[in-house]
Amino acid sequence: MTKYCISFKDIRHTDLASVGGKNASLGEMIRKMTPLGIRVPMGFALTVAAYRAFLKAAELEIPLKDCLDSLDTKKLRNLSEVGRQCRKLILSAEIPDQIRQEVLESYQGLGKKKSVAARSSATAEDLPTASFAGQHDSFLNIKGAKALLEAVRNCYASLFNDRAIKYRLDNGFDHMEVGLSVSVQNMVRSDKGSAGVAFTMDPESGLDKVVYLTSAWGLGELVVQGAVNPDEFYLFKPSLIKGLPYPLLQKKLGAKEHKMIFSKDTKNPVKRISTTAREKQQFSLDEADVIQLGKWCLEIEKLYQTPMDIEWAKDGKTGELNIVQARPETVHTKKAPTLKSYRLKSKESPLCIGKAVGKAIATGKVAIVNSLADASKVKMGDIIVADSTNPDWNALLRKAVCIVTNKGGRTSHASIVARELGIHAVVGCGNATEKLKDGQIVTVSCADGDEGKVYDGKLPFEVEEIALENLKDTKTNAMLILADPGSAFQLAMYPQQGVGLLRMEFIISTSIRVHPMALVNFEELMESNEKKAIQAITSDYEDKELYFVEKLASSVGLVAAAFYPKEVIVRMSDFKSNEYKDLIGGKYFEPEEENPMLGFRGASRYYHEMYREGFGLECRAMKRVREEMGLDNVKLMIPFCRTPEEGKKVLACMQSFGLERGKNHLEVYMMVEIPSNIILAKSFADLFDGFSIGTNDLTQLILGVDRDSALVSGLFDENNPAVKEMLESVIRDVKGKGKKIGLCGQAPSDYPEFAGFLVSMGIDSISFNADALITGIGNIQKAENLV
Repeated sequence: MTKYCISFKDIRHTDLASVGGKNASLGEMIRKMTPLGIRVPMGFALTVAAYRAFLKAAELEIPLKDCLDSLDTKKLRNLSEVGRQCRKLILSAEIPDQIRQEVLESYQGLGKKKSVAARSSATAEDLPTASFAGQHDSFLNIKGAKALLEAVRNCYASLFNDRAIKYRLDNGFDHMEVGLSVSVQNMVRSDKGSAGVAFTMDPESGLDKVVYLTSAWGLGELVVQGAVNPDEFYLFKPSLIKGLPYPLLQKKLGAKEHKMIFSKDTKNPVKRISTTAREKQQFSLDEADVIQLGKWCLEIEKLYQTPMDIEWAKDGKTGELNIVQARPETVHTKKAPTLKSYRLKSKESPLCIGKAVGKAIATGKVAIVNSLADASKVKMGDIIVADSTNPDWNALLRKAVCIVTNKGGRTSHASIVARELGIHAVVGCGNATEKLKDGQIVTVSCADGDEGKVYDGKLPFEVEEIALENLKDTKTNAMLILADPGSAFQLAMYPQQGVGLLRMEFIISTSIRVHPMALVNFEELMESNEKKAIQAITSDYEDKELYFVEKLASSVGLVAAAFYPKEVIVRMSDFKSNEYKDLIGGKYFEPEEENPMLGFRGASRYYHEMYREGFGLECRAMKRVREEMGLDNVKLMIPFCRTPEEGKKVLACMQSFGLERGKNHLEVYMMVEIPSNIILAKSFADLFDGFSIGTNDLTQLILGVDRDSALVSGLFDENNPAVKEMLESVIRDVKGKGKKIGLCGQAPSDYPEFAGFLVSMGIDSISFNADALITGIGNIQKAENLV
């Protein structure tokens, strides 16, 4: 006699054809994961043979086939009607007695009054090539024999949901060949706890160095359905494997507006309710549980030898974590990364012309911004037009699809921020705020050489994706300049040798927002709106300093993890005093300076009593990244260090905060951006492990040109003989000392001859903004005679 119910503990992966992918996976995990201490709720599978026997006993095969054969497979105009008729056939049929009896016996074997989940498990489900996830229905908090049998029949009917029918068509599966098993599994009381989903890779970019975990209050169904904004966590796999103290890279609080809980209504055994204000403000999973789940996820990935999509639940009564499902991750397709090339298809007369930043084209509505008072009128996707931009506009500029300014050159604030945000800009137009009007639809193109142009109306353009997989390796390392940690996972897929410059300031201004000294001295701050704002931002932190340390460590850690084990050179904060003043609480701690560019910035701040404790927070964060999170690929870089004596003071200050050069392989680099750095290069080389040339500051200080002044911006030229002679000198002296030296800037991508000059001098690396990386690599290849 055919056996229709099989306990999970008796199921092997070889039973996929008889119990479907979901049940085969559960059986395999119970056998192999339980001995490792990983809890998987017990249950049983109702086999595909039972489904076939059900169809045969009710004589449904031919009616179902006839109904499905009537489907308009081209335009699917009758899909809803065909699906409805198929489900009606299923729901009107009786389950054979033998199947009923086995289901009830197996259910009783799970324990008295057990609440179970009944889930569909198709034979073509949870496979590496096709997951079928979410195509069929699940039924939760099922109690009693009658309710369970009804749930089984509903699972069978869900094989003919409209979405499941279409999915089979799209993936080339025969409707009648796909069989359905039903998973009957003990419910975890996560209605009183939390639940969610974990991926053993980043599902967006495909980065395989992280575990990405989501969590929300109540049953996990709302998370699986995407019906709630969950809490999010990223864990670093190598640190999990090593058992380091803090493998948690980042955590983000989700809104968690609703949760699903058990209901006493037998017709509706679960219900959706609103979460409380307290639940919304609390993480639904503590860090210890996040780390435990991360370790379990790695064991499951190791078992399957492929990235996994894992559902978990925490019992609110017992506090125990459970894995309730696991399937191969199939959503993300590992295509070779590409870059986009844009081309305008029509040639109109532009309204404005300026310098191009980036290579993209975009269409949108004009929003003219004179100050932050205009912030409310800027909508997502707008084109921000301004006389110039300021650092305190960074949050506002995130809404823009591109930026247009009257003033500024390609190293102005608008240009730098546009690159950091991955958008394009046209700067230095002179008349943009006069020529353009609020609400006007315009097309902004930076795809035509060095000139950026603004056109009236929506113009047609085309986008071509450029594959990156065929680029040759170069002797001179091509690295990235990066500011926004949110782009790190995607950029790590590009052909690069790490991050030559990670700007700390962007992280502080956008993620932290509070002046570090205002956190150090929070209790002493006078009562004010600023203090109230800091209290609101840091409400989860009794220790206000820890807020800064954790936020900064989290952001830097994400970048370092994305590029691991390649080096990530983090430049310690390089705000000018006027920029620091724009941080919340900054006005209490910053001096008034007439020329902040040459004032209290960079190295001079770090050991000074006015900022030393703030620098200490930066050091604590970097120590955490390297030692607790395990990201020892992070190197640190000191900006605007005027003299060797100042360099010694900074290194001593860092050591007092636990960052000792050479300890735990810590390397400390220095920016070359002041003529004294070049003249005294050999002395600086005795103090630091490597150097990075910052062409923007260096060029303006060698030539005496204010790079933000439109009046003299034409004199700003990295190709000037004076600049190149200084570069030749510093590269020669640093290399002579056996130290590494690289360069960060636009010139090697804008000017092939400049890249050729650097390569001929034997520079170790050149760092580019993401939009200039491919052009820059091409210029290096030409210089190295690789093309």
